[in-house]
Amino acid sequence: MAHELNTTMRAQVLEAYDAPFRLTDIARPVAGPGQVLVRIAASGVNPLDTKIRAGAAAHAKQPLPAILGIDLAGEVVAVGPGVAAFKPGDQVYGMTGGVGGRQGSLAEYAAVEADLLAHKPANLTMREAAALPLVTITAWEGLVDRAKVQAGQTVLVQGGAGGVGHVAVQIARAFGATVWATDSADKKAVLEQLGASPIDYRAESVEDYVGRSTQGRGFDLVYDTAGGPVLDASFKAVRRFGHVVSSLGWGTHALAPLSFRAATYSGVFTLLPMLTGEGMPAHGEILRHATALIEAGKLLPRLDPRRFSLEQAGDAHAAITDGTANGKIVVDIAV
Repeated sequence: MAHELNTTMRAQVLEAYDAPFRLTDIARPVAGPGQVLVRIAASGVNPLDTKIRAGAAAHAKQPLPAILGIDLAGEVVAVGPGVAAFKPGDQVYGMTGGVGGRQGSLAEYAAVEADLLAHKPANLTMREAAALPLVTITAWEGLVDRAKVQAGQTVLVQGGAGGVGHVAVQIARAFGATVWATDSADKKAVLEQLGASPIDYRAESVEDYVGRSTQGRGFDLVYDTAGGPVLDASFKAVRRFGHVVSSLGWGTHALAPLSFRAATYSGVFTLLPMLTGEGMPAHGEILRHATALIEAGKLLPRLDPRRFSLEQAGDAHAAITDGTANGKIVVDIAV
C-alpha cells in the first residue's frame, strides 16, 4: 500500500456537527510515550458516535474538527517509549478515541495509550473484535466491578438485545447467574439464543414479570441500559437488598422504590478514563478478562451483516440513526 510508504493517512473528518464526513489525507500520527501506533483494520460504530456527530453528546466532549470512532481493532506497527506490553505485529483491540479530543478510529492509523488496549481474541475477526470494546467495558464495569455478579444470582438485563445488553447477558451467564432480559417481542429469538429468558416489556408490567419470573421476590441484580422510565422500572424490579446498575442514569428519578427495598444503585460512565486520563489501565484489564471469556466461547458479538468501507462511514452511521441496524455496525478500514 502506498500509505505504508509515506507519512500521511486517509481519515474521515467531521468539520461541523450534523454534517457529512469529509474523506481526506492528513498526517499520520506518531506513537508518543506510553502509546502504540495501530494500523486500524476495523472501526466499531456505537450509537454514541452518531450522537457525537449530531452535536447531541455534550458529555463526550469532542471538539471539532475531529475524527470520530470510539472502538478499533488493528495491528501494532510501532511502540512509543515506555511500552512493554505490545510489540509491532501484535493484533489488538480497544476503546481508544473519538472523545475528549482524542483521535478516533475512522482513519487508517491511530496513536493510542497502550493501557487502553488488549490483545485481540484469537477466535475473532478484526470486525468482530472492533464491535466489542465500548459495550463490553460498559457491561463489565456494571456487572462485575460495581455489582459483583455471582453464580446463582438472578439478573435482569433491560434492553438485552442491544449493544451493551447482549454482552451483559453473556457476561452474567459466564459468571453463573440466571438471566432474564427485556426487549421488544421481535427480539425474543435473539434473547433466547443468548441464553436469557425473554420478557416483552410492552406486553407485561413490571409487577407481572417480577411475579412470573421471581415469584414476586424481585431480581438480585438489574442492569438498565436504556435509562429514563426503564431505570424507574428497574427500581421496582430489584429485590430487597438487591442492586441496580445503569449506564444511562442521567435523568431525574424517584428513589423511594429503591430505598424501600434497601437496595443499592451504581452508575457507569465508561468514557471517564478517556475524558480525564484517570483509570485507563482498568479498561485494558477488562478487555484482557473479556478475551479469556471470548476464547472460552462464552462471549461473542452480534454483528449486522452489512459491510461498510471507510468511504461509506456516513452510511454506517445512517444504519444506526435510521433504526435498521440488526447487531453491531462495523466499518472496514483495512482490507
